[in-house]
Amino acid sequence: MSRKPNVTALTEELTSQQVVQHVLDACQSAKAQDLVVLDMNEVFDMSDYFVIVSGRSDRQAQGICNKVLAELDKRGVEPVMVEGFDDGHWILVDLGDVILHVFYEPLRQHYDLEGLWLKARKYTVEESDQGHYELKAA
Repeated sequence: MSRKPNVTALTEELTSQQVVQHVLDACQSAKAQDLVVLDMNEVFDMSDYFVIVSGRSDRQAQGICNKVLAELDKRGVEPVMVEGFDDGHWILVDLGDVILHVFYEPLRQHYDLEGLWLKARKYTVEESDQGHYELKAA
C-alpha cells in the first residue's frame, strides 16, 4: 500500500479525534461489527489513530466504507486514498491522521492488526446516552 507523505485529509475545523467520532458514528449506522480504535501516537509516526471494523460480507464492508465516505464528505473531509474497495475483503481508507480498516471478518482474524500493533493503546466502542459512541480502554 502506498502512502503520500505529509498529506492530511483533515480540515482545519476537525481534529483527528472528531474525525474518529464521525467515522465511528457512520460505521455504527452501517451495522459494522467489533469496532476498535488504536491510538497510534506512541508507536507509529504516520497517523494518530487506526479504526478497525468488520463486516459480515464483502458487500457489507463496501457499504460501511461508502457510509463513512459520505458522512465525511458532508464535513469536507476527503480521503487521501482508498484501497481494496473493489474486493471488499480489506478496505483501507487513509484520512491522513486517521486510517480506517474495514475487514471482511475472516480476513480480520487472519491479519490480526490488533495483535500486530499490540503496543498501541486499544479502545473498544460503546454507545453513550447521547447516541454517540465513546471509547473505553480495553
